Order: sequence, then C-alpha cells, then structure tokens
Amino acid sequence: MKIAIIGGGPGGLYLAALMKQLDPAHDITVWERNAPDDTFGFGVVFSDETLGGIENSDTEFADAMARHFARWTDIDIHFRGESHTVGGQGFAAMSRKELLRLLQERCRDLGVAVHFRTPAPEGLRTSHDLVVAADGANSLVRAAHSDVFQPTLDRRHNKYMWLGTDRVFEAFQFFVKETEWGTMQVHGYPYSDSGSTFIVEMHEDVWRRAGFDATEGVEFAPGVSDEQAVARIRDLFAEELAGHRAFANNSKWLNFTTVRNERWHHDNLVLVGDAAHTAHFSIGSGTKLAMEDALALAACLHEHPDVETALTAYEAERRPVVESTQRAAQASLEWFENIGMYVHQEPTQFCFNLLTRSRRITYDNLRARDEDFAGRVDAAFAASQGLDGGVPAMFQPFRLGELELKNRVIVSPMDMYSAEDGVPGDFHLVHLGSKAMGGAGLVMTEMVCPSPEGRITPGCGGLWTDEQRDSWARIVSFVHDRSTARIGLQLGHAGRKGSTRLMWEGMDEPLPEGNWEVAGPSPLPYGAGSAVPRELTRAELDAIVGDFVGAARRGAEAGFDLLELHCAHGYLLSSFLSPTANRRTDEYGGPLENRLRFPLEVFDAVRVAWPAGRPMIVRISATDWVPDGNTEHDAVEIARAFIAHGADAIDVSSGQVTKDERPAYGRSYQTPFADRIRHEVAAATGTAVIAVGAIASYDDVNSILLAGRADLCALGRTHLYDPHWTLHAAAEQEYRGAAAQWPVQFGAGRRKPPTSRTDAVRPRLSLLRADGSERNVHLRWTPSREPATV
Repeated sequence: MKIAIIGGGPGGLYLAALMKQLDPAHDITVWERNAPDDTFGFGVVFSDETLGGIENSDTEFADAMARHFARWTDIDIHFRGESHTVGGQGFAAMSRKELLRLLQERCRDLGVAVHFRTPAPEGLRTSHDLVVAADGANSLVRAAHSDVFQPTLDRRHNKYMWLGTDRVFEAFQFFVKETEWGTMQVHGYPYSDSGSTFIVEMHEDVWRRAGFDATEGVEFAPGVSDEQAVARIRDLFAEELAGHRAFANNSKWLNFTTVRNERWHHDNLVLVGDAAHTAHFSIGSGTKLAMEDALALAACLHEHPDVETALTAYEAERRPVVESTQRAAQASLEWFENIGMYVHQEPTQFCFNLLTRSRRITYDNLRARDEDFAGRVDAAFAASQGLDGGVPAMFQPFRLGELELKNRVIVSPMDMYSAEDGVPGDFHLVHLGSKAMGGAGLVMTEMVCPSPEGRITPGCGGLWTDEQRDSWARIVSFVHDRSTARIGLQLGHAGRKGSTRLMWEGMDEPLPEGNWEVAGPSPLPYGAGSAVPRELTRAELDAIVGDFVGAARRGAEAGFDLLELHCAHGYLLSSFLSPTANRRTDEYGGPLENRLRFPLEVFDAVRVAWPAGRPMIVRISATDWVPDGNTEHDAVEIARAFIAHGADAIDVSSGQVTKDERPAYGRSYQTPFADRIRHEVAAATGTAVIAVGAIASYDDVNSILLAGRADLCALGRTHLYDPHWTLHAAAEQEYRGAAAQWPVQFGAGRRKPPTSRTDAVRPRLSLLRADGSERNVHLRWTPSREPATV
C-alpha cells in the first residue's frame, strides 16, 4: 500500500512506524513543514491504557519511551494556603521533544521516508492509496475539505500559556491563586529529571483585568514567545516557582479550541489526532489521543480488505471513545472557566470538586486510590451540613422547607400514560408504592394535569375532579402508611405538546382521532408534524391560572407532601419561558423578564393555594439546546426569579422544548446546570437544587452531593429498572441506618450483592518482531462508563 502522511507529529510518525511493521512492503512517506527539532510545548502525559497499547504493539519503542518517563502517583492541590495530596493516581510523562526524537529514529530504522521542512505536494489522493491528515488542530487539509468533514471550532473563554520550569515537581500540581483580578490556576507536572510543564490559565475577563491584554493583536513570528507576558508570569507566580526559572518555547496567550468534525474520512483521505478532534489539556494530552488513533487506524487497515471499509471501521471504533473523552474534557474546561464560582468552598470540598470535575473520576474511584482523602471528604461534608459522619452522602437527611426527607434520593417524575379520564388506578398504586418502599426519600408523581385540555395524552393523570383527588389520596395514604418516604405532586399543563398518542404508540405524534385543540403562547408548533397551537388570550390565561389553583387545592386535600410546578420540557409554562416558542408582542413576550411573567403568575397563585407549611418547588429546562433558545445563563435568571417568589427548590432539567434540539448527552450531563444555579444564586438564599439526568449509580449521587453540585438527586429510569434501587445501593455500601430501612416484610432479602468488574480484552493486530516472527497484539479496551439507557 502506498501511504502519504501529512504531518510529522507523534500521531503521524507513530502510524507510519506501525504500518511499516505490519508490512515492510508498504511505501510510506511523511511530509512535515517544520524542522525535525522544532517542537512547541514541553511535556506529554500518557495513561496506563495508552501505554499498554503501545507496549503490545511495539515493545522496542515502548522500552525506549519508558527509559525517559517521569512517573508519579500523587496530585497536589494548593488552595487558600493549604496543600492537599491525593494519592494512588498513576501518571507517566516525557519530554515532547524526546518523544519526537524517538519516533523519528524508529521511522528511520524501519525505512519510512520523512521529509522535514517540506509541505505536502498536491495530488496525493490520486498518487497514493491512502492519505492521512495528521497536521494538527489548524489542519490545512481539513480546511481544504471543510465541505466534506464539516468541522466545528469552539473557541473557549479561558486564556492559557504553556511554559516550562526547571523546578521538578514530585507530583501533578494544581496551584489555585486568588488575586485582586480574579482566580488564576497553574497545571504543572514533571516530564523529566530536569524539568516540568507549567501551564498558566485564567478566564479572559481575569486576563484583561490583570493587564495581560497589552500585547493583544500583536502577531508574533513563528517560534517567538510573548516575553513581556512571560516576565509578568514569573513575578506573579514567584512563590509557586520557588526560586526556579520559568522558560518559554513559542509561548504566547491562547484560547483553547475544541475541534469536532461530522466526518473523519472521505474516499481515501482520513483525519487523525488534533486534525479530527481536540480535548482540553486538563484531562490529558492531544498526543495521547493521536497515538491511540494511530493504533486503531493501523489495526483497521490491517484487518479489512480495502481502504474504504477500513476507514469506516476506524471511525466507527474511535468516534465513541473520542466523543466520550471530549464530553469529559468539556466538563473539565468549563469547570476551570467557572473556577471563580467554587473558591468560596471549604478547601477539602473544593479539592474533591476539582478532582471529580470531568465526571470520570468519582468518589468510589478516589476511595479506592486514597481512602484517607475520601474519609476527609466525608467528614468535611458532614460537618458542613451539621450532620454525623460515617454515613454516605446520599443517606444524609435533608430538610426542604418544613419537610424532612430521610435521604437525598428522589424518584423523578415519569409519565406513565396509564390513567383513565385522568383517574390514577391500581397501576399507579403499584408503580409509586413500590418506589416508595424501595427506599427513596421522595417519590414524585408523573406530570398531573389541571384540566382535560392540559393533558399530553388521553392517558395522563389529572386533578380537575374530586374523583381524581380521591384516587390520588389512596396512593398518598399507601406511601405514608407503608413507607417512610414522602410523596410529591408534579403539576403541569401540556400546552402545545398536548393531544398526542401514548408514548409507546408514537411519542409526540398527534392523535389520529379524538383530538383536542392545543394552545400556547404563540402559534408555533413543537416541531414538524405537530399541531399548530392557538395563541392564548388574556382571558384564557386567567382561566388556566384558575385551573392550576383548583388542582393545587385538590392536591393538598389528597395529602401530598410537596408540589412541583412543571416549567420544563416544552410544556405550557416552559414554552412561555423559551424564545423558540414564545414570539408574543404583548407583556408576556419579548425579553426574559416578560417571558417569565405568566409562569410567575401561576406560581404565585398556586403558592397561595398550597399550604404554607408544605414546600413548593419548580422544575426548569436549563437550556433549550438550540442556538436561538434559552441558555444556562438564562436559566440562572429564571431560577433567581422563582426563588425571589418563594420557591423552596429548583429542579434542573434541560431541553425537550423543540424537536430541533441537539442535546449533548452523557453521564450526568445536566448536572453542570444545577451546579451553576446552586453556586450563582441558590446557595446564597438557602434554596435547594436538584440534579437530574443520566445519574445512574449511587457513586454518581454521592459524587454530585460531596462536590456541592446539588443538594438532592433525582433518578428516573434507574428506578424503572430497579424499584428498590436505593435499598440496593445501601446494601452495596454496607449502610444499615434509618435512611434506607428495609420493609420488615423484605428483611430476609437484604444482602450485599456480589460485584465483579473486569476489563474486556480483544485481539487486535499482529506485528513482526525484529527476528521476523509474528506476535499477537492486544489492545486493552475498557468498556464505556456512559450510563446505558434503561
């Protein structure tokens, strides 16, 4: 095979070496614009997984790398004059310049032609069987074929500069420095016995206030550093440098850009490494991802009979892994962009928050690595809440207004579409009753509608008649009599998303017959194929307020402990809040202040009707997931408004406001919205925040609570899979307290279930040893930790 590789960085060179080992007959040429000794940056960090793949693929090269590694196991976090060490991590790093030298030598020894200081010639796609674009984040190849690859470049808000120091750190370092201009941070790690990487990062607003923008707009020549800024950094971080030098290497202020592409290959052209994707440096290195790409691409080219099939397999294999990494990186970079929100936290909680910011490291991970640190986190959390230590965070009690919850687990509202004429029946009794007996502190009903016109489907429950009230009262009584859980009523009006089929007959599809007219703030349908709503008049708005008040009174009479007003997911009150659904020109449309008006009118009226001693909370969609919709910044103001009107908690969901949405699904993907609301507005007022969305394990729950991202966690599908999930979580954590008390009838079944976690290993490719013999190669493959859909 004749292969052209554009870019002589680690990814391109490593791919060349791998392919040449697979078949010495491959004709491989690498073109690199820069000189062989040109490299920017200092150290490169590798994970054990990546090193395992390299070792299995090329023992000789892996051994050469290992001779240059700096290895360490600790992370040191310096914050508010305190240093906290967390052990058991396991890192390896080396000089980027040394890595390139080793790769260049390996390619030379294997007979790969490498042309330095030479741009790639035109016409490679016709003269070669395969062309690999490994030309970095600013890929010229990607830009020339942007119509095919469809890249998106997300320029982020923080400024950073990559420096080196002759201070050799003994561990990974996070220096968090509070200055008169705002919070700055340093990421530092050793890469040899003579030097460390020293990355300075801060929000662009802090950067400007500190005067670093003096050279903004200056075009530095290639390889030339911003010496004025470097000198200033040396002074600012003199304490952190501890008398050592900080030195530059093409060091200038940058904004990190996250690169994503809709496609990674086209015909015989393929992107690898930063040309295809980038991930923020705070969770690893682009070099690591690029070399993993090379391993996967070499394997697929070896295993498949033709280039197109191989490239399709490569993208199918690597894309889920990379997208998972990018989700973690996105969470991490956003945490550092918002680090100023967290500096008020108690130091131990701050450190835990920092370590778990990407949601890949959790409480259980840390406990397995450093039990002493995990114990300090538990103690700090309990002390901050005025509670006893030794109890998992999820089983600590919580007071919501005057309502005492035995633990911090909520069964999230889930529509069951199984009522008849709005009347809940035996199904609801079993459904909600089993969840209450399953150990959760609070069980929520599905969205209960205040009128027939407010239903989503004919199967939705209601509270517009006394018969419905009495049926709900039966369920409430069972929960109170047979469990120690509390039960909450979610009240909402479907608005423009009403008059649709039962979920399993066609979600969001209009009824084939028996429809009722839907209404909303504006005559805009939820999406293609949805009914066009009637724009509500002032008189109709007043009538709807009356319907909500009547339903709330019946809910109180039924004995519900709590009421949640549903202002999320594109239903009526949510659609008033969203600019994608609300285009009114009166006092209920336009700016957010006006769009809030009707939901707040409903809230105020319901608050008066609802008993004063029972809490009332609000669920919101924190983002619409579309460019012209509400954002997390709008969500903060929406939460602030409801809190000002007396909300006891904000339940933070997202989306479902329009069919055009593009959510960034992933593990606990909505938790950052709850985190922002809690730190920007709720915590200062003593208002609780509830996290919800793809929270799938008790470890997730404990991690969210311990980091201070939310006060309570709501889980939905997890409880459909296992109605006794909370009790089972208690058993697995060997907790036997009152917050997870088994019904006496089920006591004999209580046990700690066996757990076993193993890494799956699969054969990948065979490489030739130096003596010509063949050896099988295995790449470690770790199953994705993303939560499965139940």
